[in-house]
Amino acid sequence: MKWNAIVATLGLFAPTSALLRFGCARLTVQRLDPLVNPGSNPSPHLHQIIGGDSFNVSMDPKTHDLVGLSSCTSCQFTEDFSNYWTAVLYFRAKNGTYKRVPQRAQAGMEGTQGGMVVYYMTDALFDTAQKSSVTAFKPGFRMLVGDVNYRDREQARDFRQLTFICMQDESTREPETLNFPTKPCPAGIMANHRFPTCWDGVNLDSPNHRDHVAYPESGTFESGGPCPSTHPVRLPQLLLETVWDTKAFNNKADWPEDGSQPFVWSSGDKTGYSTHADYLFGWKDDSLQKAMDAHTYVSAPMLKTQSIAEQNKCTVPDMVGEDFDSWLPKLPGNLEE
Repeated sequence: MKWNAIVATLGLFAPTSALLRFGCARLTVQRLDPLVNPGSNPSPHLHQIIGGDSFNVSMDPKTHDLVGLSSCTSCQFTEDFSNYWTAVLYFRAKNGTYKRVPQRAQAGMEGTQGGMVVYYMTDALFDTAQKSSVTAFKPGFRMLVGDVNYRDREQARDFRQLTFICMQDESTREPETLNFPTKPCPAGIMANHRFPTCWDGVNLDSPNHRDHVAYPESGTFESGGPCPSTHPVRLPQLLLETVWDTKAFNNKADWPEDGSQPFVWSSGDKTGYSTHADYLFGWKDDSLQKAMDAHTYVSAPMLKTQSIAEQNKCTVPDMVGEDFDSWLPKLPGNLEE
């Protein structure tokens, strides 16, 4: 199935359509990472975060109840107090200064401040039946996909389907690349983060936040590949889409003099291979499992929704006190490569 047909099937212009497909507004942008660097204020690099407003510097898994401690969520479904975050994209100008690239909402979600689009699915994105059974994440579940230190294609092969799309228009979903696009993208750069879909069934986390989950031992989630015996429990496919609005930075006369692409992750990576995302599960009660068991494709009647205006109201205070939006001589954290 071609991507434009998939987009039409998903009902791109209906915010609640497709499997579980929903928008989340920006909760905050701060140099914090309670999964990899708990308690560190600031953490090494800047992140953009969505979800429940209990997000803070530490979030000790033994004591931090995302549902119980959150009073709101920046996501469309009000039962989802999970937190999701990625690094932030910067533009590197010819004079060596940096400017944060804003995020834009996808069609049908206009008015959403920053944020991402989140998918939970039981089968491939284009499979309207969505009939397979999956086990929803459990309270306290956490995971990380990607590696901030990776800088080449071979390293990036450790993680499947962490990709970029150079969007020509709103419906562009191919081709996907593992590195940053090298040409101006008329409708922005989409970053896709697909998490592993097999769980060991025991551990809610692991020291590196990765070992308790795995990819299918053959094929992919989309092809129905089986989970390995070490990680036999099939999870929903969690996919995050972030559209970075690069239109203001598409004049190649402003790009580096050597002609290299001008975008850099807030971690200092100019290649794109370090792309990564973090997830802290926080759905209320068994609402996610019920949604997965319903096998719906274009609606989620068992879940409550809120308006984009309400999503935008859900924020957290600035805990770092750092300028990240002006033209900067260096990236926040003085990260340079």
